This record gives sequence, structure tokens and C-alpha cells, in this order.
Amino acid sequence: MNRKTLMNRRTGINRRQFLQGLAGAGCCILLPSSLLAADKGMQNVIEKIQKSEEEWRKILTSQQYYVLREEGTERSHSSPLDKEYGKGVYACAGCDLELFTSEMKFDSGTGWPSFFTSIEGRLGTKTDFKMILPRTEYHCARCGGHQGHVFKDGPKPTGKRYCNNGVALKFIPENGKA
Repeated sequence: MNRKTLMNRRTGINRRQFLQGLAGAGCCILLPSSLLAADKGMQNVIEKIQKSEEEWRKILTSQQYYVLREEGTERSHSSPLDKEYGKGVYACAGCDLELFTSEMKFDSGTGWPSFFTSIEGRLGTKTDFKMILPRTEYHCARCGGHQGHVFKDGPKPTGKRYCNNGVALKFIPENGKA
């Protein structure tokens, strides 16, 4: 029996759960980067940013603030990004974290930019009960900005539809020209 199996049997937790528990308790552990890289779950850690509401109001338009910080929804068919099909990436309008690529986009007919998947590790989710029935809301993993909701009526291969507020995104063309 190896050490890992023995630890799991004795404590009921694995190494990742142990380290996450320490981090959640405010402990800081410095590990060599070789150990961190060996743990696949820690390779894509996004450094979070936090700003005061006043700081967000200074850098966002009123519509961006409403959607990103107050979890609002823009009017359907109001965003030019709904019909944007150039090559490039879609980044969070609050912090510039790349969330989707143009290859992930499809026309859902809903009037909002829609994607069938996202760049791994770039979105967080939570359950939203604002419309009575539960929906899965997703937000930027870096700044926490509300992006939209994910539904199970998208195309193959995932069957998902990430329905995004256009005002919550920036399109960055592949050639760098806006």
C-alpha cells in the first residue's frame, strides 16, 4: 500500500483536498513550482482581482456595471457581438481575462452571443433562483463579473449554450485590429 492510499484511508481526504482546506483556512504554503505543476488541478489557477464598487464604477460603463457587478441582463439583440463572427477571442469586459474563442461561438437565435464551451478554468458557476426555477449562472473566474447563464440546449459536442451578455465581453480580433 502506498502513502497516498494510506493517507486517503486514514483521513478520508486526498492531497488536493488537504491543501485546499489549508488555503481556505487562511494558511499559506510555499511549495516548489515542480510540485505545483505536477498537480493538474493547480496548473490553471487564476489570480483573483478585487476592486471596490467605486473603482468598478470608474472603469465600467453604467451598462457594464449593471451586468457585471449587479448581475443584470442586457436587452436581447442589443449587442453587436451577437453577430460578430471574426476570428479572435472574447474577454471579460471587467478584467480582460480571455473566456471564449471564436471557434466556440454559434448563432443560437436568442439575440445574445452564445458559445458551446469556454476556455477551461476561466468561468465559475452558481445557482440562480431569480426566475423562480434554478438556472446556472456563470461569471469570470478572475474578477467575479457576471457573464450570463448556461443552458442544456446547445449544439454538439457539449449540448451546452453559454448565453452571454455582449456588454460583459470584449472581442479581440486575431489580427489585433478592432
